[in-house]
Amino acid sequence: MARAVASSRGATFFRLTLLGLAARLAFLVLEPAADLVGDERAWTQWAEWIAYPRTGFSPLRFRLIYRPPLYVYFIALIESFLGSLTAVKIIQALVSSLLVPAVGRIGSRVFGARAGVVAALIAALYPELVWFSVHFWSETVFLILLMWAFERLVAADSERGGLAALTAGLLWGLATLTRETTLYFTPVAATWLALSRIRKQGRRRALLFLAAVVLAVLPWTARNWLLFRTFVPVSTASGLNLWQGNVPLSWREVHAEYDSIPGRIHRFQVMRQRALQAIIDRQPTWILEKLNEQMPKFWELDGFPLAFMRRGAYGRVNERAYLLAAIVVLIPYLALLAIFAMSVSTPRFGRLPTLLLLFLAYYNLVHVIAHGMSRYRLPVIPVLILFAAHGWIAMQEGGLRRFGARRLAGGATVALVLALSVAASVPEQWSKYRLWRRGIAEAIDIDQSP
Repeated sequence: MARAVASSRGATFFRLTLLGLAARLAFLVLEPAADLVGDERAWTQWAEWIAYPRTGFSPLRFRLIYRPPLYVYFIALIESFLGSLTAVKIIQALVSSLLVPAVGRIGSRVFGARAGVVAALIAALYPELVWFSVHFWSETVFLILLMWAFERLVAADSERGGLAALTAGLLWGLATLTRETTLYFTPVAATWLALSRIRKQGRRRALLFLAAVVLAVLPWTARNWLLFRTFVPVSTASGLNLWQGNVPLSWREVHAEYDSIPGRIHRFQVMRQRALQAIIDRQPTWILEKLNEQMPKFWELDGFPLAFMRRGAYGRVNERAYLLAAIVVLIPYLALLAIFAMSVSTPRFGRLPTLLLLFLAYYNLVHVIAHGMSRYRLPVIPVLILFAAHGWIAMQEGGLRRFGARRLAGGATVALVLALSVAASVPEQWSKYRLWRRGIAEAIDIDQSP
């Protein structure tokens, strides 16, 4: 019986994966031609350089240190073998659809089969996930590796989870080589696994997980040491991001200062030192100031598809098209936040959901300490989807009367914090919209040479 249920659920996830793939390929075909914007230019340029005959894909002949390497290699290998960036977009859309079964399987393990199916359906069609799947930002590949790492991590908490722990660690390490932010959550994930109800096996699996993460990341760390004679686990972007988020300068001023410092490693060291000094200088109110500054930016009422329009990537866009896009992007986002806040009140809350909430809190905190924007919250969107699916099912099964006063108060607190963060971002977003109407384009990130 259990095998039949699992087979039926697998078939459902397969169909939803095809739906997600169809949505992504349809968007690839129907999306208006768009210029490369911001770091898209950097990723594609680095990919060209690493594929040059004199470089030959060798990490020792390519001095990339500012960004993690995996997404550069992803673009370069596909473009070299299939001959175009369009081919990269097609493969990336295919890869992006694999987020659907990952989210569905996590949801089934953590919240039950019905919540897993609802979460997979949302992941298949969520507008920003579809949009990012055909643009050159590392988030798409990062999300696939991260969510499957979580799926294997949750599976490793079961009675026979040794291989799952090892696989989770390898995927986690590859995710870290795509976006470094997961590196610093690794001890939390390992500790969570070690504290399994099956204590002895939990500790063994935590060690397997950590060993696999090290196995995946260490070759690149060793490469960095060979080329630059400095211990850099993955990349140096964290120094600039930390400084940029803690000084009262515009990003143009920050990057002008950064570019004036000679040497890749020296830049990293100087930026890190200045960032730490800036944090010290802002004590004891630093964290309160940062929460006030960056929470509205992290949870802002905006999305990168809209930012691309304001940037002029699609050429001239009429106001009606912009407002329609805003509805398509922002209404699902606001609905997701609302149901997520409500879901925190639901009675079913234990060890597995705690891991996901810890990651969400960690990722939010990282971008409070540094700096936030709508793109940076994309890695926590699947977590919001999972909790929203659970909350939706809980409402269908019993409504608010099952939640209890204490849990409702907790959910109301979460809702208030998110509502205040989103509301605080509205004036800035309105200002960006007005500037766009006047024909003034904004900048999105800043291009970095390797």
